[in-house]
Amino acid sequence: MSPGAQTIEQQQTVPTDQGDHERFSHYVPKDKLTEAMVMGTPVVALCGKVWVPSRDPQKYPVCPECKEAWEHMKDDSGEE
Repeated sequence: MSPGAQTIEQQQTVPTDQGDHERFSHYVPKDKLTEAMVMGTPVVALCGKVWVPSRDPQKYPVCPECKEAWEHMKDDSGEE
């Protein structure tokens, strides 16, 4: 890398409407979920899935990626 050069990392989220993500319920911040349900705006799950929530999440198993991310977040905060 040249002196004075910077690396710029850009992260994009791409909506997914197919695949295994559709078979699971996902973890998102509660306030964001409420807003999305009322306004019809997309949310980003802990696993990275982007979608507009419209179904009952209790009818589906929890996404293993979201669950793992949530467990790591709880471990990092010192909660049990």
